[in-house]
Amino acid sequence: MEQILLPYGTGALPLSLPKERIRAVLGSQLHTFTPPLGQKELVDQALAHPIGSPALKELAKGKQNVVILASDHTRPVPSKLIIPAMLREIREGNPDAEITLLIATGCHRGTTKEELIYKFGTEIVERERIVIHDCDDDENMVSLGLLPSGGELILNKLALEADLLCAEGFIEPHFFAGFSGGRKSVLPGIASRKTVLANHCSAFIDDPHSRTGILEGNPIHRDMIYAAKKAGLAFIVNVVLDQDKKIVCAAAGDCEKAHQAGTDFLNSWCRTKAVYSDLVISTNGGYPLDQNIYQAVKGMTAAEAAVNEGGVIIMIAKSNDGHGGQTFYETFRDEPDEDAMLARFRATPAEETIPDQWQSQIFARVLKRARIIYVSDAPAEMVRDLHMLPASTLEEALALADQLLGRTDTPITVIPDGVSVIVTSE
Repeated sequence: MEQILLPYGTGALPLSLPKERIRAVLGSQLHTFTPPLGQKELVDQALAHPIGSPALKELAKGKQNVVILASDHTRPVPSKLIIPAMLREIREGNPDAEITLLIATGCHRGTTKEELIYKFGTEIVERERIVIHDCDDDENMVSLGLLPSGGELILNKLALEADLLCAEGFIEPHFFAGFSGGRKSVLPGIASRKTVLANHCSAFIDDPHSRTGILEGNPIHRDMIYAAKKAGLAFIVNVVLDQDKKIVCAAAGDCEKAHQAGTDFLNSWCRTKAVYSDLVISTNGGYPLDQNIYQAVKGMTAAEAAVNEGGVIIMIAKSNDGHGGQTFYETFRDEPDEDAMLARFRATPAEETIPDQWQSQIFARVLKRARIIYVSDAPAEMVRDLHMLPASTLEEALALADQLLGRTDTPITVIPDGVSVIVTSE
């Protein structure tokens, strides 16, 4: 028997299979990469050698009002290592700078104080000014005209009033923006709901360039870059994490150029060719990315890229926070026909995109390709409402998959972390 550990919440589930049933294990090769420095040293080195930009301490000189866009509770960004280094650099350049940490929640719920302490540590939460972005707070938004796509660009006033705007973040494969990080701190990070909805419209989600690992020709990425430049995002510190959520690469400097350095690194270690199977097992990488079903759609798209048409996906995500999006949940609960659902999305103009439509559209696309068995802590009825088959254990899921496929020896492709790998047909 072969055993593979699959991330689940803050722990892992052991998958035990006969060796002959494992067709392939698809994953990032970052676990084989040994970084030349420790985590803190990698961040410090990136700040000391910025890409395409003066050093942050140089940019901070004479800048009184400084805003740092920081990730929220849904992202495993090691802010305890990045933010202190950025604060040190800014205050070295201007000891009197007034610094605000603006939590770039996008359209997510607000980050709680407990989650802030978990991310930043008690000292920073008690000492620094922290503001949580609210995408529906119209009074604190400013319109900057139109995006290249034609949608209205509306961003947080606090960021736009900054003398210096910078951001932390991490870069991973992203299922429709190509990669996370960089420009995403602005759009969707500090954008209004209206702007996010327009950027995530059905036509863009349908575009074949709006896929994991693709930036060139990606219309969603194009809007995001425009928004970051329009907002004046002057400096970023982005990191790449391994399977243990440890920093293995850091890039700092110009929003576009430093981000490109990070995506180049990821492409060299995380891209893998699909090995197609009738049965594919995937995860969402554990906490914090597997807290709800909504987020777990990301890991499903890795399985989508490797499962045969009409096959079965076993998706593993703790989902202790439930479905993660009321509109997302109701869309599937109230519409049993995925074809009808997709037709409605595609007929919806960009400016009338509804909340979570993009996630529903991608999820429906995956469901059209394969049946999904969902291993989680979520209520079974909720899982069924979302057109999936619930399972409380891996063993139960495998037995159900065997039943659906009509055999007990189906070869299996395993993707231990579906959000860290770029599965391609090439």
